Amino acid sequence: MDENQVGGAVQQAVGKVQGAAGDLLGDTKTQAEGAAREIAGKAQEAYGQAKEVAHSAAQQVGRGMDQQPVIALLVAGVIGYALGVLTARR
Repeated sequence: MDENQVGGAVQQAVGKVQGAAGDLLGDTKTQAEGAAREIAGKAQEAYGQAKEVAHSAAQQVGRGMDQQPVIALLVAGVIGYALGVLTARR
């Protein structure tokens, strides 16, 4: 679990508590701050999850390159050629 996922979960919990306190006290400012903190926590947690998925995908690509270097070289060549064709000025 990524530190952003943990931090996001904590922010969400704090936001829920803050929002509940605002509800209990009838303080709309505290309610709004709690909701904002909860949303920020969700965003931070989603960032952590995306970061973890990207890291996992990069590891899988690395393993694929180790297992089949010729195919990896061909794919890199095709990508390079395609980028060259797309960026060439005519």
